[in-house]
Amino acid sequence: MHLEIKKSGGIKIELKSKVESLYGKAIRRTAEKMLKFFEIANAHLYIEDSGSLPFVLTARIEAAVKKCLPKKEEEFLSPIIHQNLYTAKRDRFRRSRLYLPGDQPRLIINAGLYKPDGIILDLEDSVALAEKESARFIVRNALREVDFMGAERMVRINQLPIGMKDLDFIVPHGAHTVLIPKCEDADAVKEIDAHIQSLRSQRKIKNEIYLMPIIESALGVVNSYEIAVASQNNVALTIGLEDFTADIGTERTLEGRESLLARLQVVLAARAAGIQPIDSVFSDVADEEGLRQSVLEAKSLGFEGKGCIHPGQIRIVNESFAPSEGEIERAKKISLALDKAKRKKSGVVSLGTKMIDPPVVKRAEKILKLAIQNKQIPANWKEGHKDERKN
Repeated sequence: MHLEIKKSGGIKIELKSKVESLYGKAIRRTAEKMLKFFEIANAHLYIEDSGSLPFVLTARIEAAVKKCLPKKEEEFLSPIIHQNLYTAKRDRFRRSRLYLPGDQPRLIINAGLYKPDGIILDLEDSVALAEKESARFIVRNALREVDFMGAERMVRINQLPIGMKDLDFIVPHGAHTVLIPKCEDADAVKEIDAHIQSLRSQRKIKNEIYLMPIIESALGVVNSYEIAVASQNNVALTIGLEDFTADIGTERTLEGRESLLARLQVVLAARAAGIQPIDSVFSDVADEEGLRQSVLEAKSLGFEGKGCIHPGQIRIVNESFAPSEGEIERAKKISLALDKAKRKKSGVVSLGTKMIDPPVVKRAEKILKLAIQNKQIPANWKEGHKDERKN
């Protein structure tokens, strides 16, 4: 895509497209409509197209316009599709989060079919420096026009100060959660949160926008608790092991001894702050058994989710984070004991002769909720325990 503003000569659109015979006229009409919207009367627009969807075409044209005319503040926006008019709950499950490069729309359009808990449109590491500007427009349009099928809509912004500009492209357009890369101190979280709240006020955005700082350095690990409590909008704390191991001068191994202390520190910081601890990605997309064992290890350390770099990892991650039969059965007993305590108007929940603390009850409720979501037990499972509920 290349745009050259002229002083005269009207509009000239040069199109090179594999689908010109089918969509050439529609592409030209869209381009003409956009140039008219931005009040450009004389220009030469060169479009090289491989069958882009309309939201991609308009994103790339707008990026070209703003590059030539940076003072243009108008945005060429289509309505947000009704399928995306849902919000994300603070305590929702975040077992699997699928990373997708923000400049690769062909990977974005069907990502919801794989049923990840969250879809991360990445503006940072996976986008080349030369493509970052156009990626912002693609991600903005994707948030409005791509059906994410109920997944939490996440965006990983760039490091500060560049990431502040990214927020202008995502906060008003349906992002649920902002991932903060290479976070090393609480000030970064506070600065980003303040800008988000300012944008919400300016644009009259009602839904909450959550934060997920990513710990990727030794300094970040040391400051992880301060980062975790830096904003009431933090919902999770995650760790990025590729950058972390590079920062401490070692290589990442499958065994993970070099990062165990850091991972535990992130779990402790997140738990102490009352937010979710999320593990790093597993980088070998061909090793399914290795991924499964990595998830089970992460679960044993206290993590509640893991990043995914390929759709094929999502099913394994979701299944491996599912509660075991033993966990489900114990959670059922605790839930029934809670019902019994409520019937007796007792503030004490007991299982046999053992007292059950509120955090244990809360964990049991979460296990049952996850088991229902995974269809391991029916939503009305208590109907099969009527006798126990009466006693």
